[in-house]
Amino acid sequence: VQLQASGGGTVQTGGSLRLSCTASERIDSSYSMAWFRQAPGKEREFVTAVFRGGSRTYYADSVKGRFTVSRDNAKNTMYVQMNNLKPEDTAIYHCAGSARLILSSLRLQTAYHDWGQGTQVTVSS
Repeated sequence: VQLQASGGGTVQTGGSLRLSCTASERIDSSYSMAWFRQAPGKEREFVTAVFRGGSRTYYADSVKGRFTVSRDNAKNTMYVQMNNLKPEDTAIYHCAGSARLILSSLRLQTAYHDWGQGTQVTVSS
């Protein structure tokens, strides 16, 4: 499965963006999807994920209450609505996916088989 991330851009502090991640083929209920991000000089970190069919969602503490992840299986697309953005949210955002992922591995980069190319999010102060 190839993943295509889009929707990044530059916003001011407090602004909003919506990122999309579209799969190149139909994804079924066994497929989990996630967003990771990498800021300059830092390691890539987990942001949010949709476990399998989409009934359960998970967030890093740093984005809880501000980011909302969702999935449209008919469009093979995952979204993340990012509100109240902060300068520390500045990073390249990567989407990832994998089939038959177990819940305990959801936040681990190494668990994901498919990766998108990344989209830049810049939040100015």
